[in-house]
Amino acid sequence: GKSTLFDLLPRFYDPTEGNIYIDDINIKKIKLDSLRRLLGIVTQETYLFNDTIKANIAYGLKNISTDKIVKAAMAANAHDFISEFEDGYDTLVGNRGVRLSGGQRQRIAIARALLKNPQILIFDEATSALDTEAELLVQEAIDRLMASRTTLVIAHRLSTIKHADRILVIDQGQLVEIGTHWQLIEKDGLYRRLYMMQFREKEPV
Repeated sequence: GKSTLFDLLPRFYDPTEGNIYIDDINIKKIKLDSLRRLLGIVTQETYLFNDTIKANIAYGLKNISTDKIVKAAMAANAHDFISEFEDGYDTLVGNRGVRLSGGQRQRIAIARALLKNPQILIFDEATSALDTEAELLVQEAIDRLMASRTTLVIAHRLSTIKHADRILVIDQGQLVEIGTHWQLIEKDGLYRRLYMMQFREKEPV
């Protein structure tokens, strides 16, 4: 599926045919740890450790100042809810972040990605399990994170990709359409049908 396709970039799997290139360099020629340092990944299932919010945001990074952590959280729309906790950034989140809502966990994950400052971002259904208010906060943070870097987004909620430079439509494992939102709307194919199903009662095309 789509997620498996995106798992090829960090080399969780290798393709059985063909090659993947970043800036004309075959990713198999890049050291695995170096390749993965280039990438920031935010998925629907955000994994948080039973540690403080601060430690979860800074996970995998060394000697990160509290000031940088706070700035990342502010950019991710996470600072306000973190500040409401009695212990603030030193609040323990519980196993898998059980003390936080889904939208809060996603914003922690985005703050983590912001702090890492990757060259390439991968979002895998990052807003699909959220209610409308949480989705708006998370999407605003995602838009901020996407600025000035290559971003790959897997989405069923088409609101998250409406402004993408290029949209690829995959159906039953096959690439069936490619273009911008408006090009695909004018084409009147699968993308338009999906879009109309989601938005006909919300907003005009």
